[in-house]
Amino acid sequence: MHSINLPSKPATSPHPIFNLSFRIFFSAAGLFAIVTMLLWAFVFTGHTDIDAQVLNPLYWHGHEMVYGYALAVIAGFLLTAVKTWTGVMMPHGYKLLGIFSCWLLARLSWMAVGLGMTIAGSSLSWLYIGAVFDLLFIGWMAFVIFRAVLQVKQYKQMGILAKLALLTLGNGLCYWGIINADMTMTKIGIYLGFYLIIGLVLTIGRRVVPFFIERGLSVVNSQGDQEDVILRNSKTQDIASLLFFLAFFIVDLFYPNKYLLTITALGVALVNLIRLIGWYHRGIWQKPLLWSLYIAFLGMCLSFVLYALQPWLGYAHSIAMHGLAIAGVGMMTVAMMTRVSLGHTGRSIHQPSKMVNVMYGLMVLVFISRVLLPLVDIDHYLLWIMVAQGAWIACFVLFCISYLPMLARPRPDGLFG
Repeated sequence: MHSINLPSKPATSPHPIFNLSFRIFFSAAGLFAIVTMLLWAFVFTGHTDIDAQVLNPLYWHGHEMVYGYALAVIAGFLLTAVKTWTGVMMPHGYKLLGIFSCWLLARLSWMAVGLGMTIAGSSLSWLYIGAVFDLLFIGWMAFVIFRAVLQVKQYKQMGILAKLALLTLGNGLCYWGIINADMTMTKIGIYLGFYLIIGLVLTIGRRVVPFFIERGLSVVNSQGDQEDVILRNSKTQDIASLLFFLAFFIVDLFYPNKYLLTITALGVALVNLIRLIGWYHRGIWQKPLLWSLYIAFLGMCLSFVLYALQPWLGYAHSIAMHGLAIAGVGMMTVAMMTRVSLGHTGRSIHQPSKMVNVMYGLMVLVFISRVLLPLVDIDHYLLWIMVAQGAWIACFVLFCISYLPMLARPRPDGLFG
């Protein structure tokens, strides 16, 4: 038992949105998801002056989805969850504003590149600025998490810290590749970051999905007594999922071999499908905050199957990759943000806005339009991409309308958080 030194006076911040990290980072992620997808639609159709000699537009999009949007959600979740896990107060108020400002300044730099803006005739200067603030953001976040974990000696959290360290490395490789005109290095940096985030989703999802389902369901037996829901999980599944995913990650990124890719991708899919069977309860379909998490995990499993089949059926590798991104990053983060925001602002997780069903439905449409429809109708590929972009933007517009007022207001119970 470790004693935690409580602060001598109550925590304060200049505005409720800086009380805890989930408030500012979830708000920013929602707005950024709209802005960056709108800008990508213009970049994709050639309506901006982005300098392709400095940065491949596809890598611009990939970097900002991984190190911009996804890392904002991860920062909001981790800097809030670590407070719960360790009991140590995490940055709030002006310190939180400092961490957030680093993220924001890096994003503005990348937007300037996407818009074709230059400094002294070159857009590369914007990327130098972005590199400084991006690495400051990740480094600062990792430091405060490490300090909290070390303070209470929760060494089991070191795996998450290792992933954050590798994310810092991946982002550094992106910038190194861009500055040295090495597209291969840039690609490695983006994919390294992407697969590390999927690894984080698998790690955190293994903890929180069954936790949320168990606490989100109320089962009344024939005698009228409430019974607890206990979901199955196992250490063997955890180890198998980690090993298969690590092997898949290495094969797909560094050692392309269709036999190994198929075996490892099917291994990840099978282990996590077994997990899903153990987590299943028919009551989830009555709770949108639960079935959204379940569908996100199922979409990840389907995407790993697409990776396994891709070398043999010949469709584009990007289809499987986008499936994993939409399910594992898009759907999972929307599901997590909508649930976490309710609980941590003192609102009932059993009474979410009816709008969440529409939001989740739109994210499912993104998956169908960007991943499944191109498999059967490649002739209308551009149309399906535009539908997916529109559904993504609509999903986050609804998120911002429904959740930003909640995230910017004090808790109804008057507590700090």
